[in-house]
Amino acid sequence: MISALLASLRPRQWTKNLLLFAGVLFSRHLGESDMSVRAVGGFLAFGLLASAGYLINDLRDADSDRLHPVKRLRPIPSGALSRTAALAALVPLFGGALAIALWLGSGFAAVALSYVLLNLAYTLVLKRQVLLDVFAISVVFVLRAIAGVELLRPIAPDTELSPWLLVCTFFGALFLALAKRRRELANAGDMATRQRAVLQSYSPELLDGLLWVSAACSLIAYALYTIWPGTVAKFGTEALLYTVPFVAYGIFRYLYLVRATEHGEDPSLVLLGDGPLATCVALYLVAVLAILYWT
Repeated sequence: MISALLASLRPRQWTKNLLLFAGVLFSRHLGESDMSVRAVGGFLAFGLLASAGYLINDLRDADSDRLHPVKRLRPIPSGALSRTAALAALVPLFGGALAIALWLGSGFAAVALSYVLLNLAYTLVLKRQVLLDVFAISVVFVLRAIAGVELLRPIAPDTELSPWLLVCTFFGALFLALAKRRRELANAGDMATRQRAVLQSYSPELLDGLLWVSAACSLIAYALYTIWPGTVAKFGTEALLYTVPFVAYGIFRYLYLVRATEHGEDPSLVLLGDGPLATCVALYLVAVLAILYWT
C-alpha cells in the first residue's frame, strides 16, 4: 500500500513547484542560506498541497479515469489504494503544509490557502467549464510565483513582486494547459468526452489557434521583460536579452512535441523525458545565473 500511496502523491509533478524559486533567483538572494532554506520550505509546502490535491482529484474522478488508457492504472482507479487510505493521507499532507506555511509567514500562508481553494474549485467545478479550466490552471501557476516572493518578505521586506513575473507565468502556464488539452483531444479520439467532459467543448482548430496566441504572448512578454527599463535598472545590464533564444526554442520544441508526437498530456513528463527540452532549460538557467550573479 505504501508504494501505491507514493504513486498517488505523484512526486514527479512537484517539478511544477520549482517556480517558487523564481523569487529568490531573480531577487539575487540565491546564495544566501536563510533565503534558500525558505524557498526550499515553500517548495515542500506546495508539494504537499499538490499531492493532497492529486488525491482529492483521483477520488473525485476515479470512475472517468477508469476509461483512460493511462489514468486507469493509477492506484485509486485501479483499486490498488483504497479510498479510506487516501482520505487518511490527507491529514498529514495538509497538516505538514500548514505548519510550514505558518513558519514562512502570513503572506505566504494566504497565498497557499488561495492555492488550495482554487484547486478545490478546479476539481469540483472549473475543470468542466470550457476556457475557465485552462485559466484556472494558469492562475494556479501565478499563485506559485507570488508565493515564491511572499516567503522572502518576512526577512527581506523590500522584495518586490514584479508584474512581469506574473504576466510571463500566466501566459506560459496558459500555453502548457492548452497544449495538454490539445494532446488529450488527439490521444483520446472518440473517447475524449468520456475521459474528460470539457473536451467536448474544444475542437482541434480552436485549441491550435489558442496555442499560437498563448505561445506568442509568452515569448513577447518575456522578451519585453528582458529589455524593460525597470529590468535593466534593477540588474544593471541588458544581457538578459540573450536568454530569449532559449525561451523561444523551449516554446517551439514543446509545440513540436504536442503536434508531432504523442507527448504533451503531462508537462512534467515532457520536461524530464525530452532531452533537447531538458538541455534547453538547463542552459537557460546557467545563462540566467551567469548574468545575474557572475557579471
